[in-house]
Amino acid sequence: MKETEENWSLVIGPKRSLWSLDLAELWQYRDLLQMFVRRDVVTVYKQTVLGPIWFFVQPIMTMLVYVVIFGNIAGLPTDDIPQPLFYLSGIIIWNYFSDCFMQTSDTFSLNQDMFGKVYFPRLIMPLSKVVAGLIKFGIQFILFLAVYAYFFIKGVDLAPNAALALVPVYILLMAALGLGFGLIFTSLTTKYRDLKFLVQFGVQLLMYASPIIYPMSMIDQPLLKKVIYYNPLAQVIEGFKYAFLGRGELSWTGFAYAAVFAFVVLFLGVFIFNKTERSFMDTV
Repeated sequence: MKETEENWSLVIGPKRSLWSLDLAELWQYRDLLQMFVRRDVVTVYKQTVLGPIWFFVQPIMTMLVYVVIFGNIAGLPTDDIPQPLFYLSGIIIWNYFSDCFMQTSDTFSLNQDMFGKVYFPRLIMPLSKVVAGLIKFGIQFILFLAVYAYFFIKGVDLAPNAALALVPVYILLMAALGLGFGLIFTSLTTKYRDLKFLVQFGVQLLMYASPIIYPMSMIDQPLLKKVIYYNPLAQVIEGFKYAFLGRGELSWTGFAYAAVFAFVVLFLGVFIFNKTERSFMDTV
């Protein structure tokens, strides 16, 4: 009996390498990525009273709380920058990292039913969170620019500089750090469930170790300054603020450190995620 040859349009097999991103396959599923992004951006606020206005309300409310507590009650300095502008500049870029990290850290546990029934590149799911977060960041960035323009026209001594060219890089670094840490933690929580309870607490501690509610210039203790310096998020946030406000310091050494750290975390996250993907259904 003569065997007939069959031509398959898609062959599913094990990954060749744990380091593989398989960008070609991710591109083939770009429509699915777009659908997940639309779901995360539109559906979340579809049945709310304010709808997408929440994208503006959240950073504004956070900024007002910071002004009252840290600005007026605690009396923390802001390097002669108006408090609303100083806090908002840190809040929007921190929120992007926080959203990327928190949303991707639950990838396996929240999507185990879908992963067990349908095949698609698993990285599509955490990538959709990063892209959706970027859209949210873009909306909040418009709010920041509006507040920035108000104080600039009002005559506040702001000093935007050539470091503005690095702003897209800072955003990519935040995305890489959030995605990398998220991939690591979602992989670990498939086996160690109690780790997810530490994520929220850890993010809060990390926020206080970043120059969001205070400027780096107020840190005069050598040990504490060194600890904050080795926080890659602090380098990104400080550089972002320096580009727009002209306060603080742009450290090229710190910038390179943050870039290398983000690169290592992202690829370590991809490695652990790909390794966990092969057997997570047996442990999740």
